[in-house]
Amino acid sequence: MTAISAPGDRVHALLTDGTTVCVRAAGPDDHDAVLRLYSGMSDANLRLRFFAVSHRSAEQAAARVGKSTDSGYRAVVAEHGGQVIGIAEYQTEGKASDGSAEIALAVGDTWHHRGVGTLLLEHLVSAARAHGIKAFSADALADNHEMLKVFADLGLRAARQFDGPEVRCRIPLDDTEDYRTSVEGRGQAADVASLTPLLRPKSVVVVGAGRKPGSVGRAVLRNLRTGGFTGRLFAVNPAASSIMSVHAYPSVGALPLVPDLAVIAVPAPDVPRVAEECGKLGVRALLVVSAGLDAEQAKALLATSRDHGMRLVGPNCLGLATTEEPVRLDATFAATHPQPGTAGVAVQSGGVGIALLSGLERLGIGVSNFVSLGDKYDVSGNDLLQWWESDGRTELALLHLESFGNPRAFSRTARRVTRRMPILTVDAGRTEAGRRAAASHTAAAATTTMTRRALFTQAGITATRTIPELLETAALLHSQPLPLGSRVVVVTNAGGAGVLAADACAEAGLSLPPIPPAPVDDLLDVLPRGATAGNPVDATAAVSEEQLRACVDRLAAHDGIDAVLVALVPTAVAAATGDVLIRSLTRPQSRLRSTGGTPIPDRRSRTVAAVLLDQETPVRLLPSDTGHVPAYADPQAAARALAHAAERSRWLARPPGTVPDLDGVDTRRAHEVVAGFLEGNPDGGWLDPRTCAELLGCYGIPQLPWAWVETEDEAVLAADRLEGPGGQVVLKAHWPGLIHKTTEHAVHLDLRGDAQVRAAYRDFDVRFGHLMTGAVVQPLAPRGIELFAGVVQDEVFGPLVLFGHGGTATEVLADHAARLAPLTGHDVHDLITAPRCAPLLFGHDGSGPVDLEGLEQLLLRLSRMASDLPQLAEADLNPVLARPDRVTALDARIRLLPRRAHDPYLRRLR
Repeated sequence: MTAISAPGDRVHALLTDGTTVCVRAAGPDDHDAVLRLYSGMSDANLRLRFFAVSHRSAEQAAARVGKSTDSGYRAVVAEHGGQVIGIAEYQTEGKASDGSAEIALAVGDTWHHRGVGTLLLEHLVSAARAHGIKAFSADALADNHEMLKVFADLGLRAARQFDGPEVRCRIPLDDTEDYRTSVEGRGQAADVASLTPLLRPKSVVVVGAGRKPGSVGRAVLRNLRTGGFTGRLFAVNPAASSIMSVHAYPSVGALPLVPDLAVIAVPAPDVPRVAEECGKLGVRALLVVSAGLDAEQAKALLATSRDHGMRLVGPNCLGLATTEEPVRLDATFAATHPQPGTAGVAVQSGGVGIALLSGLERLGIGVSNFVSLGDKYDVSGNDLLQWWESDGRTELALLHLESFGNPRAFSRTARRVTRRMPILTVDAGRTEAGRRAAASHTAAAATTTMTRRALFTQAGITATRTIPELLETAALLHSQPLPLGSRVVVVTNAGGAGVLAADACAEAGLSLPPIPPAPVDDLLDVLPRGATAGNPVDATAAVSEEQLRACVDRLAAHDGIDAVLVALVPTAVAAATGDVLIRSLTRPQSRLRSTGGTPIPDRRSRTVAAVLLDQETPVRLLPSDTGHVPAYADPQAAARALAHAAERSRWLARPPGTVPDLDGVDTRRAHEVVAGFLEGNPDGGWLDPRTCAELLGCYGIPQLPWAWVETEDEAVLAADRLEGPGGQVVLKAHWPGLIHKTTEHAVHLDLRGDAQVRAAYRDFDVRFGHLMTGAVVQPLAPRGIELFAGVVQDEVFGPLVLFGHGGTATEVLADHAARLAPLTGHDVHDLITAPRCAPLLFGHDGSGPVDLEGLEQLLLRLSRMASDLPQLAEADLNPVLARPDRVTALDARIRLLPRRAHDPYLRRLR
């Protein structure tokens, strides 16, 4: 969402109590509405606003909103029910040479203590930043404690200066982490409040419940009635007075009370009308299971939900359920009621939702909430993560999202929530066919696999490829402690099973370290004769429950082991079956070590999983008195789950990253360069070499020395000045629209002396004279590792920084990694180490490491440039030459497009 700054700009946002308001730019037509706001204020509040009980001052303030054409003045208002309930405005001070503006704020008397003023200030801050304002200043009466508290709690470093009965406040508008965290905290509180009528309703009406079996509305009503909902339940059907013993009314307006939640299950053409009736009655939340809405019907539904402040799930969804006592809400048309539990589930596909509900019930995990988002007009995965974060019940979040409305806000929420509970998702739309299906199914633009994976990785989300893999991983994370690392020991009663398990672990990226001699002797003391204590540990077919338990206990006590994977097959030698052997692993242990009599450490400090090759079910949780062990039918499934758990452990062990401060950055000049180019090129385009170099220079991105030439003689002079250590130079032709110089044979390398430079320039002139506007001369670069660094501005996800193997083969080798900007120090490290070519950078070929600090700086500066400039559509630095002494961009391309600044953290509804 771009900042609200021009008449017509508007968004909807939530107040502290969950009320929806419209926040928009004020314009000339708002004079009367603003005057009514001031006229409705008490004398006490007029005094606090204007420093005197002055109706004349109120009229002048309203007139300023209605008449001001000053580019230094801006105002935003909050509306509810068609009435202006608050206004925030700023006026630049004089010529604003210091980049400051004077602000004023007023909120209607009946709307105090609901977050109106703070919300308006957040939007005013965003608009001011977009127009280069660096700080706000405000005068307030010293006894205006509420206003001073608003300034203090905003999250910005407000400074106060007292002068008799007045206080002068100055508020720098720095985009700090503290400010973003404060905005997030307010957003979460408002979000949770707005979702309460949806997920904890005290009364529900089903509109469209049919009298005959087979209708969706009737199925939802049946599940509500039989699922144990403890609130008031109604139906709307003009042709019936009672449906399944639930009282029915002819219309929404005829209901005896205003329900919290309305379930709409009527034909698509009737949905907007029914939604409007619900809004007029005062309903707080809508669940629309109806499908097939066309564009106009969809637009009308969303507009109605916004105008009347109703949160909306759907349309085109399976419904939602809450197993929490005493609510027990099942507003789905699923065949069975969801089992109570601790997993929060949000899906866009109803079919995926049914599969997850079935799998979680089979595992005994159950759900706290289940929400089928459908076409996701309003309520999203981001909303539900914030609900689960604070509901006190949810311990595991499972998501199936085919599209993202605000990925950067989602990423910040997920980074926070995943430190409290695992977040698992299925990476839907990985292929072109999958992306097309996702787009048609949700009417939303799908994103690339690399971008989604960057989002999941940076946010600490566990991304699986399939629904079965998600359930397999959920089983482990639900039942076992996280491994401290990726070191696994395999224990088996059959050599072949052990080999399969070991191979699966290695292929999943886990390590199988050898067991040291001391633990080996300890293991052999408790295992049957003929056992071997390598890795895998072959306990033989004769192993008993007691012996297997003792073996696993001793392995769990070893500091060099993070997880134990027990792979078993049924044999006729031992009396115990695989199930019995595995269940024995979670029984209380009172035995002492044979040496020293020291109690054996609790095995629950290590991750234990099992593979039962004769098991029919893909994954089960085997219960016992002290816990559960996940048992898998396939070694690869167990290894994948362990690998996901190890990766989560690694992510949690690392402190949250920060975006480093950079010196030598001239943001103001960069904006001037961009504005100048777009003024001459309103549709955007590729920068010429000189402008490209100037923009890179604004961010301190190192470049090889170069010179721009337009004649043969200029080329010779530049070559004499720039020639490399061996006397060679490079000549590169340029003309507007040239993208791949190598493909066009527009590069001459290894030029020595005046004659070769002249010949090269003449060759360009002959072949490209009608196109060429000039050429670039550079010294021939020394040898080094050729890398690629770039940025692409994704319309949904924002800037994505790419890094990997460079040179002419970069597209063929496709050895690239990606992270979303802005990059933290952790992100840069991950970006550098992710490509397959990474070992070369650390000197694994014997040549010594490259300038890693310089490489980090280049990527951080590229990230900063992309974050500062929304107009930067794409940038390619290829090749980037990495050597032990320096990192330098040898060639660069930058494309700009006319785009407004985007504030992804601005509070607003989708």
